[in-house]
Amino acid sequence: MSPVASIIATAGGIVLILAALRDVFDALFHPGGKATISRGVMRVVWRAFHPLARRWPAAISLAGPTSLIVIVGIWATSLVIGWALIFWPHVPEGFSFQPGTEHGGLDGFVDAIYLSLVTLTTVGYGDVTPDAAWLRVIGPFEALIGFGLLTASIAWLGTIYPVLQRRRSLAYEIFLLRDAQRSVGTGIAEMEPQSAAAVYADLTSRIVTVERDLVAFPIAYYFAETDDRFSLAAAMPYLHEVGTQGAEEGVDERARLRALMLCDAIRDFAATAADRFHGESSTSTKESLAAFARDHLRDSDQGDAAVGEPVEAP
Repeated sequence: MSPVASIIATAGGIVLILAALRDVFDALFHPGGKATISRGVMRVVWRAFHPLARRWPAAISLAGPTSLIVIVGIWATSLVIGWALIFWPHVPEGFSFQPGTEHGGLDGFVDAIYLSLVTLTTVGYGDVTPDAAWLRVIGPFEALIGFGLLTASIAWLGTIYPVLQRRRSLAYEIFLLRDAQRSVGTGIAEMEPQSAAAVYADLTSRIVTVERDLVAFPIAYYFAETDDRFSLAAAMPYLHEVGTQGAEEGVDERARLRALMLCDAIRDFAATAADRFHGESSTSTKESLAAFARDHLRDSDQGDAAVGEPVEAP
C-alpha cells in the first residue's frame, strides 16, 4: 500500500472510531448530546415499521427492540471496520502468522477485519500476533473498548426496562381512573379538595418523571404498546381533560392549584414529544397529544369517559 493510501486508511479508521465512540457516549452517558447515528437509526427504524404495523398492528411493538439491536450492531461494526483500517496498511508485514495460517484477500483487508474482530471481541486466538511495539499496545486498547461496549450495552438495556415499566404503570393507572370515573359518575374535581389535590399531585410527579425519562433515554419513546391499557399515547389525551377540568374556575383553590401544575406538566411532556420525536409541534397541547397518539398508531379520542365538558388547558 502506498504511503498516501496508508495515511488515508488510518485517518478514515480514526474518524470512524471517534464517531462511534462519540455516539456511544452521547446515547449512554450524555442525554443532552446529539447522538446523531443512534437517533437517526431510531427514526429510520420507527418509520420503516409504520407501514408494516398498519397491516399487522403488533409489529409496532418490535420497533424499539429492533432499533436497540441495530444501534449496538452499528456501533460494533463501526469499531471493527475503524480498527481494521488502522491495521490494514501494516498487514502482513507488521504481524506474524502462525505456520499454516491462511491469509490474504482484498490485499490484506480481510486479515485486517479478522484481526480487528477477534481483538474487539477479546477472543484472541493467537494465530496472528503483532510485531511492532505500537501495534502490540493498541491491540489491548481495542480489546478494552470492545469490553466496554459490551458492558455499556448491557447496562443500557438494563436501564431501559425500568423506564418502560414506569410509563406502563402510569398509563394503566390512568386507564383505571377513566373506568372508575365512568362507573362512579364523579370527576376528580368534584372530590373532597384535599383528596383531589393529592391525586393531581401524584399524577403530576409521575408525568414529570416520564417526561425526564424520555429526555434521558430517547429510545424508550420507540417502545410502543399495542394494548391501550398500557399505552401512554392512548391515555394522555384523557389525562389532559382531567387536568383541564380541575383547572376550571370554581374548583376549590387547593385542588385547582395542583390541577394547574398537572396541566403544565402535560404541556411540557407534549412539547418534549413533539420537539424530540414526532415533530408535529402545535400551540395546542390537545393537538400535540393527538399527534403523539397518531405517531404510536393509537386512538387519541379518549375523552368520552371524562366527566363534564373539558376546556383547553390554561
